[in-house]
Amino acid sequence: MPVIVIVSESPEKTVSIGENLAKSLKAGNIVGLSGELGAGKTVMVKGICKGLGYDGAVTSPTYNLINVYSGQPEIFHFDFYRLETLADLVDLGYEDYFYSDRGISLVEWADRVPEAMSDAVISIEMEIVSERKRRIRIYSRGDDYDC
Repeated sequence: MPVIVIVSESPEKTVSIGENLAKSLKAGNIVGLSGELGAGKTVMVKGICKGLGYDGAVTSPTYNLINVYSGQPEIFHFDFYRLETLADLVDLGYEDYFYSDRGISLVEWADRVPEAMSDAVISIEMEIVSERKRRIRIYSRGDDYDC
């Protein structure tokens, strides 16, 4: 499992990294993002959405738990920050999104409920280096992913 490490010097660069990553995604993929508050997870999701052709507003679904963005494929934007157990996600019906071939699941705070994340996932770990600089580690698990 190769690990790609990129240093982003700005939010605009992080968006660009997300756009480039989006080129390798297809319906049914799951992308898990982790990192402390303010690390840039939502900024990365904005870039991925932009790269997938979605040009609407992208906001973290902290209170909704999921936002669905229209497109081909659809984009399912999750936020696990407020969740504590897998049961919370089961009640939401997350499996209908994760295991669907109609969209791509982007999960902020994926590390909050790790047992929900499939064995096949692209992981993006974001680390704050300075006010504008972020270290981004991207790696994949499973045969369906090649990033």
